[in-house]
Amino acid sequence: MSETPEVTKGPVVTPLRVAIGLCLFAPFVAMLWVGSYAKVDPAFIGIPFFYWYQMLWVLISTVLTVVAYKLWQLDQRGRAGSSSAKGGASR
Repeated sequence: MSETPEVTKGPVVTPLRVAIGLCLFAPFVAMLWVGSYAKVDPAFIGIPFFYWYQMLWVLISTVLTVVAYKLWQLDQRGRAGSSSAKGGASR
């Protein structure tokens, strides 16, 4: 009797992919919720809060995008490793 590898169809939701989604989604929420930062105080080196908060999110978004990319690479390596392990076992 030969076993056939299990084939999954459709998207696969894993905790790693949820973390990737949150990294990419967080900046949108932060910027679209304007009421949370539409104010002048506290000022930072003379720059009103409204402006420095948005500039801070440019940096945070960059870091979160890099983290999401690295997590995606990790996810893809894991998927490639598990598919080659399944393929090698059936031969």
